[in-house]
Amino acid sequence: MPANALNTAQNEADKATAAAGAAAEHAERSFAEAASAAKASFADAAKRLEKNLVDSFDTLRAQSRTYTDTAGQQLEDAQKYVSERVRERPITATLAGLGVGVLLGLLLAGSRSHNK
Repeated sequence: MPANALNTAQNEADKATAAAGAAAEHAERSFAEAASAAKASFADAAKRLEKNLVDSFDTLRAQSRTYTDTAGQQLEDAQKYVSERVRERPITATLAGLGVGVLLGLLLAGSRSHNK
């Protein structure tokens, strides 16, 4: 084999090695850039999710406050209504309360006797 052919083969091998090294470096840079972009994208998605959750909890808190206020007002109205009816007819209210108490007592006593 002539020396010239060996030099040519050596030169080609050196070029191939250099090209492979450059390709590996390019792949590393591309991977690092992709990982960095994915990390930034994930961080942005996490921030958006956190903001949406905070907004949802604020909305829920405001709605529950409204419902609580409405329920409290309705409870006060019902209490006033019952108080007025009791003042108008105290004997009827007492008998109704006594009847409800007796019914509850019978129901509770009956359920205890069935459990034994």
